[in-house]
Amino acid sequence: MKKILILSLLIVCALATVRLALAATNSPSSKEIQELDSTIKQKRAQLDAIKKQQDAYKAQLAAKQNERATLQSQLADVDAHSAQTQLDLEQSKIDIETTNLEIQKVMLEINEQDKKISENKQHLGSALKLLSQEDNKSQLEILLMNDYLTDYLNQLTYLGDINGKISDTLGGLRSTKDALSKNQEALNANRERLRALQQELGQRQVALADEKDAKAYLIDQTKQSESTYQELLSQARQQQNAASADILNLEKTLRDKINAQGSDKIELKYDGFIWPIPSHTITAYFHDPSYPFRDVMEHSAIDLRTPQNTPIRAAAAGYVGRAKNGGMGYSYIMLLHANGLSTVYGHVSKLLVSDDEYVQQGQIIGLSGATPGTPGAGPFTTGPHLHFEVRLNGLPVNPTKYLP
Repeated sequence: MKKILILSLLIVCALATVRLALAATNSPSSKEIQELDSTIKQKRAQLDAIKKQQDAYKAQLAAKQNERATLQSQLADVDAHSAQTQLDLEQSKIDIETTNLEIQKVMLEINEQDKKISENKQHLGSALKLLSQEDNKSQLEILLMNDYLTDYLNQLTYLGDINGKISDTLGGLRSTKDALSKNQEALNANRERLRALQQELGQRQVALADEKDAKAYLIDQTKQSESTYQELLSQARQQQNAASADILNLEKTLRDKINAQGSDKIELKYDGFIWPIPSHTITAYFHDPSYPFRDVMEHSAIDLRTPQNTPIRAAAAGYVGRAKNGGMGYSYIMLLHANGLSTVYGHVSKLLVSDDEYVQQGQIIGLSGATPGTPGAGPFTTGPHLHFEVRLNGLPVNPTKYLP
């Protein structure tokens, strides 16, 4: 019986060592991890402060919606948008710093968990080896080793308890390994997020430079003269109204023309839209109240940020209703699709299709533009982007409801 007690004590000590290690793993007390946690909290507080500033600029832009369009108000709008983009830029930088800190923290936790699991396996192995020596003995051997029946029964009870403790300990070890696996998944997710944030940072840096260029171009064109600004504003409205009327009239005229072709009729197909450019970054939404040139036109499209001369692809197979070369004015392409749908691609710097052509989904139809003072951009642009419209029976609808 004395031998059994000693054996039990050895096994229990081994298991206790494992449990202590597991407890330490589940509650990391590393000073470095605590310091990282504190820094991450500070960064998140900075992000909260930036969010409040962004909300203030949004409120400022919303308050200006009903003001009369003047050069001063337009320049103030551009300044507010630039300030908002600057805050977006700072937000991206802090997001990147925070994500880097979170990656460091998770890596430290992974290393700590790995180390503890390795140590635990050794201690648990010792306990299992001692128990195995007893498990290999038959019930008769155990009975003969004990002088009294009570000792025999006690030994069986001890061994049963120890088996239970080992089972519990194995469960704890599995939990630690599960936590390690989750941390590794979190690490991979943070690395993916970091890559996306770095890409976003680059886009926001470009956007800020574009907005500054747009302001400089506006000042240069108007010579800071209110009358010159109002004249340019009138020209811009005329161009946009002419384009909208042209598209609306073409919608019915061209569909009637296609339907009248009889056996030679073009069969329009529609299997859903694709994004017309690789970028899915929307800088102005459908009927966006904060659109900086809302005094020129109602923004019945989405603007997709993209570098100048990005290939534009047909969102769906269709018929080229209009490929309008506006010279230094506004250039656009209109495609007719099935189900009463059509798409419009604005600020095109170079047309690669002509009227009355049939194009396949994904076919390159032109190059993007909108850099102020370049062909196809038209007046009052905010920098390189694609203006993308979706129309149903000639009337503008929200493109985001049709894109994948």
